[in-house]
Amino acid sequence: MNSVIELLKSHRSIRKFTEEKIPHELLLELVRAGQSAATSSHIQAYSVIHVTRPENREQIAELAGGQGYIASCSDFLVFCADMKRPTDAAERTGANVVRGMTEQLLVASVDTALMAQNMAVAAESEGLGICYIGGIRNNPQAVSDLLQLPEHVYPVFGMCLGYPAQDPEVKPRLPAEAILKEDVYNEDPDEVEAFDQTMQRYYQARTGGNKDSNWSQNLTPLFDTKLRPHMRDFLVKRGFEMK
Repeated sequence: MNSVIELLKSHRSIRKFTEEKIPHELLLELVRAGQSAATSSHIQAYSVIHVTRPENREQIAELAGGQGYIASCSDFLVFCADMKRPTDAAERTGANVVRGMTEQLLVASVDTALMAQNMAVAAESEGLGICYIGGIRNNPQAVSDLLQLPEHVYPVFGMCLGYPAQDPEVKPRLPAEAILKEDVYNEDPDEVEAFDQTMQRYYQARTGGNKDSNWSQNLTPLFDTKLRPHMRDFLVKRGFEMK
């Protein structure tokens, strides 16, 4: 197994950080590494907001659900899907630009995720810890207002970066055999049941027996309380009419 694969398989979310600051030149190198990710038609449909003002980080921490490590990490970034830059560039050439297509939303969101994941891996290769913050989408309009995001730009997620002050275990993943399908889609309920048992053992060991849950049970909020029904109207107001 080569070192890159080992690094990828060792990912953990870090939520406690030391007070050591990331050198600015290293942060720029991480951004450059992120920019090297694949991008649809070379559009590079993303922008990254480096939130440095303590009061803004505190406010975002509350907007994201009270996640204090947004304020305590060395650096906090908000990754934005940005269709404004490429749309404006195309318009300046005299192109007949059509805005608000669902495909544009998908392209920008995928581009942003690929760029961020490149940055995450680059950061971990430098001994840094990272934590994605999907809670940005709890209050996307307030975050957009705070960051002064223009139309055709929306905040997809945040990322905490810093030097780890904790060493959590790697969380188990579904077996590759459950993910990799041959020729056609199929599923085996036994694979999920076995993984539930794996996750139940993991949670009990991690919490000293204080958490009796499994993978399937932990999915409940995604289909119950974390629905974020406001996102569709928000995206339409951002200029992503999803036509």
